[in-house]
Amino acid sequence: MSTTTLKIPDALKVRIAEAAAQTGKSAHAFMVDALEAETRRAELRSGFVNSALKAEQQVAKYGEVYSMDAVHRYFSDKLSGKAVKRPKPVTLKTRR
Repeated sequence: MSTTTLKIPDALKVRIAEAAAQTGKSAHAFMVDALEAETRRAELRSGFVNSALKAEQQVAKYGEVYSMDAVHRYFSDKLSGKAVKRPKPVTLKTRR
């Protein structure tokens, strides 16, 4: 495990110490947990963006999507036990 020096404002240091005490952790453990959580959030956000960009490319390639209202109605009806038909895709105009 490596050591990193982190300079933080005094007021933040106090807040961290108070928050750590409330959770029963040391300030060090609290900061490591916070850095881990924020790193994980950044990784998830990056994955979400990459997935969205890939989906956008697929839409551009095939040009068909489902309207949000149709999908919402389909699942709402399906969950309430109604007989449902799959919604029909909408063809998008291609961007130029």
